[in-house]
Amino acid sequence: MLFSLKYAALALALVALPALAKPNLTGEWKLNVSKSEFGPMPAPTSMTEKITHEDPKIVTAVKSSSERGDFEYELKYMIDGSESVNEIRGNPAKSIAKWDGDTLAIVTKASFNGNELTMSDKWNLSEDGKTLTVKRHMASSMGEGDVTYVFEKQ
Repeated sequence: MLFSLKYAALALALVALPALAKPNLTGEWKLNVSKSEFGPMPAPTSMTEKITHEDPKIVTAVKSSSERGDFEYELKYMIDGSESVNEIRGNPAKSIAKWDGDTLAIVTKASFNGNELTMSDKWNLSEDGKTLTVKRHMASSMGEGDVTYVFEKQ
């Protein structure tokens, strides 16, 4: 009886392993502007992200073009719930990134020209690994808004 209980426990543990695995977001990603929603924000004409995901760290190199100009920046996150500090357009931004199931949740707080901004992101990878959807809620003294970025793996 004890022997069969050990095997039953082992079988249950092996079944649970795939559920514990988190998606790997590494890749070259291109924004599909027509599938994305920009709410109050002007839509970029193009955007790419090169993501390097090596737990517990994610580095994303972003290139974006819009009517406001071309931008390039790199963001580094520890995805273990500890604070990461990045610079966005010359301003310090503090982020907490951690997994919520299969969703990477990132909350970033920054100040732009004295205006405090909080961005709450939810990153989800499609089951086939070809689409990365980033839903962002922004809140500041100027108001709130939501943006959805739909990226396709290149």
